[in-house]
Parts: sequence; structure tokens; C-alpha cells
Amino acid sequence: MGVNKARHLRKHSTAAERRLWFRLRNSKAAGLKFRRQHPIGSRIVDFFCEEAKFAVELDGSGHRRHAAEYEDLDRELELYEKGIRVLRFSNKAVLSNLDRVVNEIIYAAAPERSLWATPDERNLRGDFPRPSS
Repeated sequence: MGVNKARHLRKHSTAAERRLWFRLRNSKAAGLKFRRQHPIGSRIVDFFCEEAKFAVELDGSGHRRHAAEYEDLDRELELYEKGIRVLRFSNKAVLSNLDRVVNEIIYAAAPERSLWATPDERNLRGDFPRPSS
């Protein structure tokens, strides 16, 4: 069931999901490989990066309902127990400030690859010379 539902969700994605996918697909976001509508156990996450054990979820207005908030928390707890971190964005955030959303995703998944990386984090990837001793 998970694979068929994931295929259905990919075919019927929201405008926000399509915009974000365009920026994440083909490792465009700092070389991180994301999958779209990826099944994990009984759940399907909107975007998943295996390398970073990191999921991105987009929430439409329906997620503001009280019951949906509890479902979202259950989902996050289940993923967390599998070692997967989750970052959530509203569809509105994606549609209004895509660059910031993409940079937040990169920073959360792999801070050393982010445009927001501190000098110490960039040292890990070799962008700055290390201080000599």
C-alpha cells in the first residue's frame, strides 16, 4: 500500500511540493539527494534524504486543526524513534520564500554545506585554512 500511495501523492502534488521538489531534486541542494513522497514504515514523508536521515514535511491549512497537530506529533515521534529528524514548513512559507526554506533545509541536514555555516563548520569542509599550531 505504501508504494502505491506514494505514487499517487507524487502525481497529485501541491504547488508548494512541486516548487520545493524542483529545488531539491537531482541533488541541487548542496549535493544532498532527496526522494519525494518516500515511504518509511507505515508513513510517507514529503521529502527524505537518506544520507542525513532527514525528512521535510510541508503542511497545508488542514494541519492547523487540533486533531491534525496530534497526528503530526505522532508521526514525528515515530520517525524520531527510527533515527530520522523532521523539519516542517507551511505551504505558504515555501511559496513566499523558497530560498530561505531551501537554506534552512540544507542547514538542518548538513550545516557544513550550508550558506549559513559558521567559519568552524566551513573548516570541516575545507573552505578556510585551518589555524596553524
